[in-house]
Amino acid sequence: MADTCGQIIERIEDARRDGEPLSIVAGASKRFMGRASEATALDVAAHNGIVNYEPGELVLTARAGTRLTEIDTALAEHDQMLQFEPPRFGGTATIGGALACNTSGAARPWRGSMRDAVLGVELVNGRGERLRFGGRVMKNVAGFDVSRLQAGALGAFGAITEVSFKVLPRPRHTLTLVQDVESAEAIARMNELAGLAKPLSGAAWHDDRLHLRLSGARSAVEAAARQWGGERLDDAESFWRDLAEQRLPFFRSDSPLWRFSVRSSSALPAIEGAWLIDWAGAQRWIHGDFDKRELERWAESAGGHVSLYRGGDREGEVHHALPDTLKSLHLRLKDAFDPDRILNAGRLYSWM
Repeated sequence: MADTCGQIIERIEDARRDGEPLSIVAGASKRFMGRASEATALDVAAHNGIVNYEPGELVLTARAGTRLTEIDTALAEHDQMLQFEPPRFGGTATIGGALACNTSGAARPWRGSMRDAVLGVELVNGRGERLRFGGRVMKNVAGFDVSRLQAGALGAFGAITEVSFKVLPRPRHTLTLVQDVESAEAIARMNELAGLAKPLSGAAWHDDRLHLRLSGARSAVEAAARQWGGERLDDAESFWRDLAEQRLPFFRSDSPLWRFSVRSSSALPAIEGAWLIDWAGAQRWIHGDFDKRELERWAESAGGHVSLYRGGDREGEVHHALPDTLKSLHLRLKDAFDPDRILNAGRLYSWM
């Protein structure tokens, strides 16, 4: 294929020389995330394709512009899967974008996130330098694990060009139980069940209905289902897919969408509105026009953070305010990777 990485380097070098900020895009499926940007697009979609796949080692390497659907197809041939279950957002989502946004599905508490799966990355920094970190096997890392540092950074530290990550065998049997419970009971029950040695792989609540997904060996799944009880959900795969892709009726609102990542056992705050709870209590969603600082105070009291995920004022800060020590660390990293603020400047925070 054409030297698309070389083209990316050349484009960044030109932009640095001209002082032209760039906005990194590939599938453009998650452009709604982060702060608004008027920068010129740096399209890396052409830098795609699976570089190496070793089913026996459960490791795959792909260029950043590779669509997740292409990776799904390759993994399905060997009855394997992406362990972090990222949303495909209409089929245009890419592996580079999944890492940059650190998107993960319902199995996050048990199988880990994209950040947990990544083994190594290649990226081009704001100086136009091609850098490689990590590898294709799991190793102990001294100092910063730069590969995982890219997870959720929204491209602030470089244009990701290649990702190596772990994959998992697909579960042999899966079913979903639905139980009618209120929020407080659902949170308590999710935390109780998540602590058991059972094949739980998803726990989500909304509209007074708790969904519990069991995945694994048929005998273990069926035994847990008999013990826990509840209605078995037909076409459960569609429910979990629609949850990840944000296609459930809950997400069909023009109001700002807020995302909380908090201690899973925390009670819901006295904030009026309909809630959706995922990740066995650790991820929570609500729509509405709220004061961001008030939401931050509750999130902090619950051991976590909040972000304005979609909609609302994208000109202001959309991520949880950082303490001075973390802000200083972020700035030092930005200075090291992109001193001229060429790549996705201000997308994560206005001061980056």
